[in-house]
Amino acid sequence: MHTIINPKNSDRRFRRAAPDEAQFLKPVYDCEAQGDAIKLVVYLPGVDASGVSIEATGSDLTITAHKARFVRVNFQSLNLEASQHDYRLRLRLGRAFAYEAMHADMREGVLIVRLPRRQESLARAPMRFRRVA
Repeated sequence: MHTIINPKNSDRRFRRAAPDEAQFLKPVYDCEAQGDAIKLVVYLPGVDASGVSIEATGSDLTITAHKARFVRVNFQSLNLEASQHDYRLRLRLGRAFAYEAMHADMREGVLIVRLPRRQESLARAPMRFRRVA
């Protein structure tokens, strides 16, 4: 018989999330860089447009989505707690985007957010590298 005893706190993969974050699931998302903007597609099944809030704090973008809760007459416990969690996505995008000019659209559980770049970040010339040696 082989027994492996791991010391406590040795595996960081199993750290518990903060109590506030434990109530939320991280949604599936896709990020696409366009010429003068960034397009963020977030998949939020079971969420209405009225349940979505988008906050920009400094260089962070936080999307919180709350699912609609329905109480059925013939309710039975089905252990669906994990599927009833709300969604929260936190992204650090930087200060190169104009958060005040952000445009969001929600259709059939898919949130599309378009963030334009700031004009001063577009005016910067791209860095060019030259070969020295």
